[in-house]
Amino acid sequence: MKHFFLILLICLGLFPLGSIEAKVKLPSIFTTNMVLQQQSDVPFWGEATPNKKVKITTSWNGKVYETVATSTGKWETKVSTPVFGGPYTIDISDGSKIKLENVLIGEVWVCSGQSNMEMPLAGWGKVMNFEQEISAANYPNVRLLQVVKNTSTKPLNDLNPAMGGWVPCSPQTVREFSSVAYFFGKNLYDNKNIPIGLINTSWGGTIAEAWTSGNSLKTMPDFTAPVLTMEKNSSDVNVDPKAKYDHDLTIWKNEVEKADKGKLNGQAVWAKMNLDETDWKTMNIPDVWENQGLPGFDGVVWFRKTVDIPTDWQNKDLKLNLDMIDDNDVTYFNGVEVGHTEGYNLSRTYNIPANLVTAGKAVITVRVHDLGGGGGIYGNAALLKLSLSTDKFIALAGGWKYKTGFSMSDIPAAPKSWNEPNRPTVLFNAMINPIIPFTIKGAIWYQGESNADRAYQYRELFPLMIKDWRKHWNLNFPFYFVQLANYTKVLDEPAPSDWAELREAQLKTLNLENTGMAVTIDIGDAKDIHPKNKQEVGRRLSLIARANAYGEAISFSGPIYDTYRIEGNTIRIKFKYVEGGLKIRNGEKLTGFEIAGLDHKFKWADATIVGNDVIVSCPAVENPIAVRYAWAENPVCNLFNSADLPASPFRTDDWKGVTCK
Repeated sequence: MKHFFLILLICLGLFPLGSIEAKVKLPSIFTTNMVLQQQSDVPFWGEATPNKKVKITTSWNGKVYETVATSTGKWETKVSTPVFGGPYTIDISDGSKIKLENVLIGEVWVCSGQSNMEMPLAGWGKVMNFEQEISAANYPNVRLLQVVKNTSTKPLNDLNPAMGGWVPCSPQTVREFSSVAYFFGKNLYDNKNIPIGLINTSWGGTIAEAWTSGNSLKTMPDFTAPVLTMEKNSSDVNVDPKAKYDHDLTIWKNEVEKADKGKLNGQAVWAKMNLDETDWKTMNIPDVWENQGLPGFDGVVWFRKTVDIPTDWQNKDLKLNLDMIDDNDVTYFNGVEVGHTEGYNLSRTYNIPANLVTAGKAVITVRVHDLGGGGGIYGNAALLKLSLSTDKFIALAGGWKYKTGFSMSDIPAAPKSWNEPNRPTVLFNAMINPIIPFTIKGAIWYQGESNADRAYQYRELFPLMIKDWRKHWNLNFPFYFVQLANYTKVLDEPAPSDWAELREAQLKTLNLENTGMAVTIDIGDAKDIHPKNKQEVGRRLSLIARANAYGEAISFSGPIYDTYRIEGNTIRIKFKYVEGGLKIRNGEKLTGFEIAGLDHKFKWADATIVGNDVIVSCPAVENPIAVRYAWAENPVCNLFNSADLPASPFRTDDWKGVTCK
């Protein structure tokens, strides 16, 4: 009966429909629990009934802001925010009302990049002391917004947030959040006692050009044609991108099957139990294969491990744990496939059915397909095991037989997926553009690994991306980034390095105003591209922000190369940011320096701190003309300043590098 009278009132026009069905809409970035940038005119925008007046009422001053929706229902206005504080409420109404509650006024930072920014505290990340860090993460005035991964060939106006939008930081909400972003925000909050809003929009393994808009990319000749092609294809209604990709992928997979020497007519012949392994080599697992005889190799490598199954395990279900594999794997037990996984950041655990388990010799075979970057079975050695139960297992770390199936250079490049993130513009369109023009304080960035083979190009691309974001926001906001950490095998002799050239490109980006760089050359991991000490990464980024964005009189940078002078058979290096003096950390001898003469051949050098300078020499180089420091993927180096911040890798020469095309 109640519903009958309600319908009657609506029909008579005595009960407006808008009272039971809200018309006003907000983008997903505006939710309860959000943080707004303090002391700013922050834009609000959304949709409403066409030509309808929209009112925004803020509880911090009781002020009402009014605007009128266009004929298409779009509206936008600006709201003035006070100095930090809260919680507050905000009412948005066009006759029907939306109420945003528990809103804080503070500092908002965008946190973006690839996997070292994406890396969560728990999950696949498991940062140093992650269980203790998570249990202590009770920071209700730090708010988190996790952007769900998405791609688009056209700029989108809205995003898909995880957890329904903004959430207060707690042990429950922080587990899968960016560890670098969290430790950065936590450090800011601990020192400033101001509400902090963190927007995590990151995606592992992605390239910088994916995070840059098409209009900016078209100014670089390397990207003009790809962007124009994408724009053309995205506007062609006759092309089904998914269908085209599926067709191209099927053709490419057939090429892979033909190229893989470990397969014959679709059968995994290298997974057979009684395979002759006399021409197979041995690799120590876990570790990326770049460290063990396969530098720069991308493609398929087959691994085999023979174990002895105890008699009492026969005809019982077992569990096989291989921890992490980069990128994809197909795993076999006694020649039978038991599982496969795609993704470099996923732990592998496969069930071995009882009918495959017999006492005596058993063979585990893993076909690893690496599409680029590091490859192999890596991770925690203690987790590699074949288990009957918690206390009954066979450890699998150690020597495995291996043989290459094929190299990616032997086949055509894989087609780009219709939703592949590593395409120009697609992440800017889907994961950055929807945030704009939400007012922010600044951005932090951790990326570069996926562009290391094009480091010279990154010299132009990275500053272009920063300027592109600032142009779209119409705001010259602070942009602070992480220089690549040390990684892979330590070399015995000086050698060219694409990672060193990428770090140099990052160092050169400091020439762009309002930027800052956290050097992490001392806290990487030779065997893990995702080092666990994200606490220090976040702290170093926060030092830069506290000094430069908030004006604290603190040290925020390690020594940065300034100038050099040849003095006979030595070279004197001068630095900025010596901060009370240079010092050697972890040892009595200064390491990491190399020197070269006119032949351009570098030799390890002797280096001595003299005042605030470093004097470099080498008996084998009588007439030196160039010095390099920490010029390797994983350099042994120990130059710091008195603030315990490491010196950035550098070189004094401008000789052609390995990524200079």
